[in-house]
Amino acid sequence: MSDRGELERAVVDARRRTLALVADLGDEQLRGPRLAIVNPLLWEIGHVAWFQELWVLRHALGEAPIRADGDALWDSSAIAHDTRWDLPLPPRPQTLRYMAEVCDHVQDRLGRPDLPAALAYFTLYATFHEDMHDEAFTCTRQTLGYRTPALSESRETGGASEAGAWTGDVRVPGGPFMLGARPDEPFVFDNEKWAHPVMLPPFAIARAPVTQSEFAEFVEDRGYGRQELWSDAGWHWRGETSAEQPLYWRRAGRSWERRDFDRWVPLEPHRPVIHVGWFEAEAYCKWARRRLPMESEWEAAAAGEPDASGRALSSRKRRYPWGDAPPSPERANVDGGALGCVDVAGLAAGDSAFGCRQMIGNVWEWTASDFSPYPGFVADAYRDYSQPWFGTHKVLRGGCWVTRARLLRNTWRNFYPPDRRDVGAGFRTCAVE
Repeated sequence: MSDRGELERAVVDARRRTLALVADLGDEQLRGPRLAIVNPLLWEIGHVAWFQELWVLRHALGEAPIRADGDALWDSSAIAHDTRWDLPLPPRPQTLRYMAEVCDHVQDRLGRPDLPAALAYFTLYATFHEDMHDEAFTCTRQTLGYRTPALSESRETGGASEAGAWTGDVRVPGGPFMLGARPDEPFVFDNEKWAHPVMLPPFAIARAPVTQSEFAEFVEDRGYGRQELWSDAGWHWRGETSAEQPLYWRRAGRSWERRDFDRWVPLEPHRPVIHVGWFEAEAYCKWARRRLPMESEWEAAAAGEPDASGRALSSRKRRYPWGDAPPSPERANVDGGALGCVDVAGLAAGDSAFGCRQMIGNVWEWTASDFSPYPGFVADAYRDYSQPWFGTHKVLRGGCWVTRARLLRNTWRNFYPPDRRDVGAGFRTCAVE
């Protein structure tokens, strides 16, 4: 964030989004069922405020805790997930008062004449943490079949919703490429540090993510029932889950429907398939005689530019696929404005230098890469952000329709286990050469 006012606006905006995502839910919905892939929402909204208090007020400024029992209630590093439904959580009114008090304290500290660097950094870190949980709240509403959230940012998509298909590949030249974030970035997470050289062969990558109609062809061709299409781990997962189609799909006569929050809708043929896991993406690629991109390939296709000859990658990298200007509604489907995905042909203004579309927003994109540290990795102050998940998760890139724009850039790395399909993830493919 470039100045104090922008930082304060981000704090208020993140809290407003958090409250909007739970305002219409009843007390039973705020508790919800005990599932491994969700948190009780009453616990989670308290947690985001506690995290903000911990790192901004207590860590950066050395202030005393607002609640003596806060750590015992909301410390995700110390409280096992399965026990969060059993905690003596404050009821909704008390939780909301605590959230307001923390937010007011942070705004007050930001308004003081001096702005210590640590205060600015940890305020931004806590805001991004809240943004990530807000996306998780949206996934929880989808998982539990709650109604579509009412977001004040919703808007018309300028025709992108019905823009149609966008097929074919683009060629990306090979050569040396600097993977990761540069030190001159204003803020990056520890797993993006730092840019380091990798050597890429030339490759061809899809101009757009795989669509619902394309994935339906895989399903109709018994893709979930053909062991030869699946890795051993993927086939074991499929057997354990009895998966026969994407998580939120069901038969509707000779066609398919998908569940969009609390309603069933016909498949939107030209919108990206969403809520599929890495194992499903891998099997689709085997069926289509394609492959998932490595994250280095994904980043090169998103951030790279051809050199003057057009036969190699330039040393320049873009912050976003279209350049260095921040996301806008004409370039990327982010921030929840469309309340869902748009057609893969939409938002041409967001194309990368090589012609890849929607590499920021719409759906997270699985890559072939394991989530691992970059050379020289050093954990940030919040040590549980990246380090515990190395080696067990896969890398996703790009953001989805509800991801906050301020979080994203071409080097941003998301990560989930390969069996997770509740998140807003799809994928694009590469040619096998």
